[in-house]
Amino acid sequence: MGLFSSCIQTSNQYNMGSYGYDKAFFKKNNIDFLELQTDDNLSKLLIVAAYQGRVMTSTAGGEAGNSFGWINHSFIKSGKRDPQFNVYGGEERFWIGPEGGPFSIYFDEGLEQVYENWVVPAVIDTDEYEIEYQDTRKLKFTKQTVLKNASGTKFSVGIERSISILSREEVSKWLDVNIPDDMQMVAYQTENVIINNGKKAWTKEGGLLSIWMLSMFNPSAATTVFIPFQQEGEGIIVNDNYFGKVPSERLIVDNGIIYFNVDGKYRSKIGLPPARAKSLCGSYDSDNKVLTLLWCTLPSEPQQYVNSKWGDQDDPYKGDVINSYNDGPVADGTIMGPFYEIETSSPAAELAPDENIKHMQKLVHFQGNELEMAKIVDKLFNLDLNSIMKKF
Repeated sequence: MGLFSSCIQTSNQYNMGSYGYDKAFFKKNNIDFLELQTDDNLSKLLIVAAYQGRVMTSTAGGEAGNSFGWINHSFIKSGKRDPQFNVYGGEERFWIGPEGGPFSIYFDEGLEQVYENWVVPAVIDTDEYEIEYQDTRKLKFTKQTVLKNASGTKFSVGIERSISILSREEVSKWLDVNIPDDMQMVAYQTENVIINNGKKAWTKEGGLLSIWMLSMFNPSAATTVFIPFQQEGEGIIVNDNYFGKVPSERLIVDNGIIYFNVDGKYRSKIGLPPARAKSLCGSYDSDNKVLTLLWCTLPSEPQQYVNSKWGDQDDPYKGDVINSYNDGPVADGTIMGPFYEIETSSPAAELAPDENIKHMQKLVHFQGNELEMAKIVDKLFNLDLNSIMKKF
């Protein structure tokens, strides 16, 4: 697939959990992919156009370095197609909201919003995106589609998705932090756009769409998500009733920070409403000494967000901005992953014809000396890294 497709031997010399292992896995299963990389060949992204321009994984240590994205190896290897949702995994994927409610694009009009009737639209599940531009540092994908929501409103949608790998110097300048030369780092930025390609305006009465970004990572017993929130904001701090209330030993709200246990052993999800959201959050895995930071664009003025709750809703525009999900067994004991997610959303896209909305993310993994990472956490969040490690 173009100049930057990988050409490697199908025999795998790397251990599972490494970037080289995952790279060989995709090659062996005949799935074309592209790579972006920095000049030193240590920071790399593996991207699959057939999976909607999805960043499947990344590394800060070259081929032998850790593979940071969660990949569903068994499902991909099976070659099966699921009529509802194909769980490929991936470190950052493009989705569209809302998932539930009267304006859902995942349920047909008139159907009860239960799992048996839930179907992920092909444009964010099985459709391949076109490559508009590519070089060693940047890719741009495009796609055109038509969606219909549960109220019968049709949307003609243009999609643009650009992915750029960032240098150490760019990240240092952006975060205004010192990054020691011996600290491993991989970082990238994505710009995600939806365009109203139709002849009618998208209105609140007919339902609105949003850009919804989901990042899937490998969990561990020593990984904690930490999300700063606006202490002066009004209303609830955290929505923790997505799959039943999250037990207090898994969710702590303390001094402007939400701490969430993401061990992959208990299915649960949390969300922050617009009045509480900040643009930067993260997670820390003390077993592997990996600090992950995720930043997203937030509007300068208050705006409404689509509500993805299934079924009846009090307000279709009372949704969350930032979410985190911890995977775990469902009622029959089976488990999809395990993995954990950090998710961000754009405001509801109330667009006239030819107008667009853009949602940006920056994602960084640091790996190495804990003392140096503690300085970064202190500078950015006024937090003690050791206190994050001891929350659960």
